[in-house]
Amino acid sequence: MQRLLATMRRLRGPGGCPWDQRQTHETLRPYLLEEAAEAVDALASGDPRVMADELGDVLLQIAFHAVIAEEEGSFGYDDVETAIVEKLVRRHPHVFEGLTVDGVEGVLHNWNQIKSAEREAVGAAPRGAADGVPRALPALSRAAGLGRALDWEPDRTLATRPLAEAVATGDRAAFGAALLCLALLAQRAGVDPELALRDALTARLEARP
Repeated sequence: MQRLLATMRRLRGPGGCPWDQRQTHETLRPYLLEEAAEAVDALASGDPRVMADELGDVLLQIAFHAVIAEEEGSFGYDDVETAIVEKLVRRHPHVFEGLTVDGVEGVLHNWNQIKSAEREAVGAAPRGAADGVPRALPALSRAAGLGRALDWEPDRTLATRPLAEAVATGDRAAFGAALLCLALLAQRAGVDPELALRDALTARLEARP
């Protein structure tokens, strides 16, 4: 990681790359989303070389933001690493403190309880169930996340009745409601709708003559 950070400092420093020097936390936002999506596709490919390459691109984004923050004096890579290591230790008392848990459900329950306690300890405002679902998620993933967080019940008629009227009229709201319903149905079946659609697109492209 230190080699990557040193490389980024060189790119950002005097005599470095003009493009890299101009970037900010704000301008890099879309690249983080893009690289994360490409990493998801790479993991689905099963190709170790592609996986390593795309995960490296995600790691680059972490280094980029860390170096920018270092220049600003707000935080550095050490702070990023320390924060996540301490969080992992804190939220896994069944591993690091000998706490007994009842399977995966117990782990998740403890994780959420500790997360809430962390927010209270720093005086953060109470969060609603929907606040834990990032707005920047792809729409299908966000729909599934909100459905899980808010226990939304899907209107199954939207997924089963013909959408001929919506197709004929180009009714955007009807299409949106149907997509939301499918996302909620997928989430309830334990299927990630975003990954399901990505896999379907890949299969369709690979089936082309």
